[in-house]
Amino acid sequence: MAFTLPDLPYAHDALAGAGMSKETLEFHHDKHHNAYVDKLNELVAGTEWEGKSLEDIVKGTYSKGAVAQNGIFNNASQHWNHTQFWEMMAPNPGAIPSELEKALTESFGSVDEFKKSFSENGVGQFGSGWVWLVKNADGSLAVTKTENGVNPLCFDQIALLGCDVWEHSYYIDFRNARPKYLSNFLDNLVNWENVASRL
Repeated sequence: MAFTLPDLPYAHDALAGAGMSKETLEFHHDKHHNAYVDKLNELVAGTEWEGKSLEDIVKGTYSKGAVAQNGIFNNASQHWNHTQFWEMMAPNPGAIPSELEKALTESFGSVDEFKKSFSENGVGQFGSGWVWLVKNADGSLAVTKTENGVNPLCFDQIALLGCDVWEHSYYIDFRNARPKYLSNFLDNLVNWENVASRL
């Protein structure tokens, strides 16, 4: 069964007041994400990965230590990453649920310290990539960054929150100001209920 582009969980203009414009979502979701889906379907056709789950493809095609990943991995991982990304944002996201606030405080000292670490890792990711809040196998929380489309599935981690720091994610709204994009993401866009549900 072919992979399909998931609908956004909100209207294209729903995040505009919080700093992510309709134009950004039209390009990022409708064009960039859709291109990954189309290319993935093309690349897996007739291979051992045809019919496998997206998670199995990501884990099975990731090459540890490789400077550049193969095309199937790149498109599968970016399809997975973006599917999570849309769900991790919401219009009027509200407060951080108490259980998540407690976990962040225990792991980072405070919510503000978590946000600082998340932003610094996102800004510090050279070139294209992602910044993540992850849950490790031992239950501990950590902030990580990954290059290109690499994601927590590759390291047997659970992705609680991820932010796309590829330039196409923020250039329309923030030009080259990645720090402003990240602080706006954390302060105005994160669907904290979704993050808490992944704990």
